[in-house]
Amino acid sequence: MAKHAGARQTVIARNMANADTPDYVARDIAPFQAELETKTPAFAQAATRARHLNGAAQTGGYEVFERGDAMADPNGNAVSVESEMLHAVDTKRQHDRAVTIYKSALTILRTAVRR
Repeated sequence: MAKHAGARQTVIARNMANADTPDYVARDIAPFQAELETKTPAFAQAATRARHLNGAAQTGGYEVFERGDAMADPNGNAVSVESEMLHAVDTKRQHDRAVTIYKSALTILRTAVRR
């Protein structure tokens, strides 16, 4: 979830950086839930490096698509800075949620190791 949030934040930052670029269309990646359902069937194990689990290395790449939710300016630009800021806040919340889950899991592991 944290990797997904980081990747989405990168796409949103590019959108905001190109807010005045003629003919630029805002881009986004699929929500985390959609990625989870399509790319991780039944939470299967994924190889993270060569020879790990005898599988192929996971790329971690997300498909970027054009988002057509904003009206285009006279120069053809379809980026709404306000909309992008809302997407950025939502993505930050997603990242914070993932970090909180990781911290909780580490606390549980530390407690188990101490005993």
